[in-house]
Amino acid sequence: MENITLERFNEVMDALEKGELRVAEKVGGEWKVNSWVKEVILAGFRLGKLVQMGPFVDKDTFPERHFGVGDGVRVVPGGSSIRRGSFVSPGAIVMPPSYINVGAYVDSGSMVDSHVTIASCAQVGKNVHVAATTNLGGVLEPAGAIPTIVEDNAFIGGHCGIYEGTLVEEGAVIASGVIITSATSIYDATTGQFVPRKADGRVVVPRNAVVVSGSKPLTHGAGAGSGLHLYCPVIVKYRDEKTAGSVHLEELLR
Repeated sequence: MENITLERFNEVMDALEKGELRVAEKVGGEWKVNSWVKEVILAGFRLGKLVQMGPFVDKDTFPERHFGVGDGVRVVPGGSSIRRGSFVSPGAIVMPPSYINVGAYVDSGSMVDSHVTIASCAQVGKNVHVAATTNLGGVLEPAGAIPTIVEDNAFIGGHCGIYEGTLVEEGAVIASGVIITSATSIYDATTGQFVPRKADGRVVVPRNAVVVSGSKPLTHGAGAGSGLHLYCPVIVKYRDEKTAGSVHLEELLR
């Protein structure tokens, strides 16, 4: 790890906020983490000192971001907070109250709905709707870990939790209430098989998959055959015109 100075930290934070630098990016069809960027972010906590920020107390290296009309981002009144070192693209909408943490990336045309958390380093593509009260989990440590990623044109329903480096591929639809973690197995009802993980063990929601909450029977241990079921997200189909219409973002709201 390089000897990170405050000047170097500020340079990296500025580049992250401009979208010139990302914690993770797609290279040759695969997502790669820029672990050195995470290391710089982590150094910011060591380099900072506690200061009063209105009613809050935090490290002075991570103040709240503020936007102007020229930034092209709609930050609707009502108590949202967007932390330093995050990128929110022109054309994005942030509904109140929401929180976007350091290292996060929200691309153009995406809506961050009410009570949504885009946690540290989470990556959100273009034209994504993250519906109310959903959490996209953060992965700041270890530095080499891939963050939670939602690709272009995906729809994440309300009350969802997408955590621990899950990859939601382009066009996927996650129904309300679905929880996905690194321990989650996703069952594809269209094939009768569980979805394979990435080589690094990450959970993947396939391109255009429509995922709902389901269950699978307990088959091991003393409880096998008892009728008890374990939670299991289920792919019920792949996105079609009817699905696309039901999750279309109303242009009048923009």
